[in-house]
Amino acid sequence: MADDPKWPRAASLISHEISDIAIIDIPAFKTAISKTGADKTPKAIREALKGYSTFSYTTKSDLGKLSIEDLGEIENPDDNEEKTIEKLKALHKKLVIALGGDNSITYAATLGLVGKDLATARLITLDAHHDLRDGVSNGSPIRRLIDAGFNPANIYQLGINDFSNSPEYAIYAKSIGVNVISRSEIAEIGIEKACKKALKGAEGKIFVDIDVDVCDRSVVPGCPASAPGGLSAFELRQAVRILASHKSVRGIDITEIDATSDSADQRTIKLGALLILEILAGYQMR
Repeated sequence: MADDPKWPRAASLISHEISDIAIIDIPAFKTAISKTGADKTPKAIREALKGYSTFSYTTKSDLGKLSIEDLGEIENPDDNEEKTIEKLKALHKKLVIALGGDNSITYAATLGLVGKDLATARLITLDAHHDLRDGVSNGSPIRRLIDAGFNPANIYQLGINDFSNSPEYAIYAKSIGVNVISRSEIAEIGIEKACKKALKGAEGKIFVDIDVDVCDRSVVPGCPASAPGGLSAFELRQAVRILASHKSVRGIDITEIDATSDSADQRTIKLGALLILEILAGYQMR
């Protein structure tokens, strides 16, 4: 890549300097329902940041005024959930970005960052799926959080899509009070209004789970469970910026990208990198 001092690269935002914002890699993959190379994704996303600048044209703001403290990687996170939880509990950051890995990381990341306040905490998911399965997998983190004491009434799921969930889990979600803003509803009201509905009335800390398979298959070929008709890449980017701008959001994860199955142009990985930048752009708006 050409070196231009007047064109700072986004990868330079991540350093070992102490900051209120931190990033940690949680490359879980072993319990995924379908085979995945999601453990290779955090490093791929970090590499992709080299292709982007730090300037948001929309807000006319330069992210170069911010820095992200690099917390490294959780080794073997599938077998070390307690280590992940304890490491995140010990942090005193205004915002932590957790790079997955499959969606199973949402369980440990949420408990680590808002677990002390489960009674009032809010969980917002951007996902085509409810993730209410039994057991331990990338299809069960929301069920596990509820079993751990998370109030279902404080869970908002944006982007739940047709033919991506079973009737039994849909009925279960409704019966326990999970709030669903479906893909169809988002098409009607717009992503901004959907995010505002999810944030309205939040009283405690907020964790945001970005399961990138909420997007249309054409823009995220590296997400095995994505389907045609999901959110556009722009809608997801808008949502992430809006949610990250809320002062109570303490943690955001980026999950379900399989770096080994992405298209040749790495469009899914590149979207993952842009989501980090949208998080920072939102944070700057607080």
